[in-house]
Amino acid sequence: MSPSQKAAARSVFAVWTNGDLDALDAVVAPDVVHHDPYDPHGAHGLAGMKQSIADRRRAYPDLTFTIERQVAEDDTVATHWTAGMTHDGKRVTLSGITIDRFADGKIVEAWRVIDMLGFRRQIGAPSSE
Repeated sequence: MSPSQKAAARSVFAVWTNGDLDALDAVVAPDVVHHDPYDPHGAHGLAGMKQSIADRRRAYPDLTFTIERQVAEDDTVATHWTAGMTHDGKRVTLSGITIDRFADGKIVEAWRVIDMLGFRRQIGAPSSE
């Protein structure tokens, strides 16, 4: 089943790029739990995920995601990705890893790790909060 799970995980990144939030309904469970310390809507299921994507796309309308590599095993897909966007007139990148767990063909839980230090350096923000 991992080829279809990998495709489903890739389709979520496509939504981050194209903004077609309704496409998430086919691949993400309504009660998905998203573990991401930078996502204020991570515990609010599919609706929260849609809100997070909409918020980021409003802030960065040229946001694009590129899948660098994926590994799948059993019910889990790990995706290494990079994102590009314009921040205050400057093109910047962000990289991370998302691990999705599947049940009944849909993502039911996800963990995301992001290189926020690298991003903060690119935008000239302090390295610590």
